[in-house]
Amino acid sequence: MLYSYFVEKSIRQSFDDVNNHRWDAAVKALVPHVHHRVSGAHALGGERYDKEAVRRWFERLGRVLPNLHLTVNHIWVKGWPWHTTVFAQWDGTATLLNGDASYVNRGLHVFTLRWGRVYALEELQDSQAAARGLAAQAAAGLEEAAAGQIVS
Repeated sequence: MLYSYFVEKSIRQSFDDVNNHRWDAAVKALVPHVHHRVSGAHALGGERYDKEAVRRWFERLGRVLPNLHLTVNHIWVKGWPWHTTVFAQWDGTATLLNGDASYVNRGLHVFTLRWGRVYALEELQDSQAAARGLAAQAAAGLEEAAAGQIVS
């Protein structure tokens, strides 16, 4: 289906935007009152209910894991333009400030789209791997890696 092709292409582009710290592009398709949830009790976890808070979250992601690289392995698109659910399975890798290149996280993004706009985004990941990576970053002197969650 042609629609699914364009949705998949757009989702892949959004991951590329994150990998390249293009935050304006990463949040462009979000509605003003988007719901964004990330699993885990750490600086990147929590829930946000507005586009500006999600933008601040992406900016923090770029600061606490500056060389994070997300590789999209699979994308599944279900639904019609007026209500689409997208699942994106990914692997994330990074080298931490202490030189440890073994940071790996795996996860699944669940997007809810309506007419090409993102109304909800839930990130299901290995929250313990994220917490360990952020703790290592904080131990190396990056205080924001231990900060409270960005919530709205």
